[in-house]
Amino acid sequence: MATRGQKRHLVSLYTLGPAVPDGDGGYTNTTVALDPPTRYAEIKPATARELERLTAGTVLATASHVVTMDYHPGVNTQTKIVFRGRTLSVTGVSNPNERNIETIAICVEVVT
Repeated sequence: MATRGQKRHLVSLYTLGPAVPDGDGGYTNTTVALDPPTRYAEIKPATARELERLTAGTVLATASHVVTMDYHPGVNTQTKIVFRGRTLSVTGVSNPNERNIETIAICVEVVT
């Protein structure tokens, strides 16, 4: 469990919003901020040992960061975490012991 002092990165949380017609018969996906939209988190590089501990018994394709924050029920695999202009896409979520105290997001950085 990360302590308050370790959660020093102010991040913004976004998720997939409603599809909007694009005028050509298709749709464009939108993003909306989660409520509350910002919170403090700990961001660490994903190490093999950390990933093995967090994802035991599951299949994980790739990960570059582990983000730990106070519990947020809206964080899922459609969530984007933005920190200082960098975007991390959530590929897995953990709620340790189902206690609703902490959310641990396994992420991959989106490079555009």
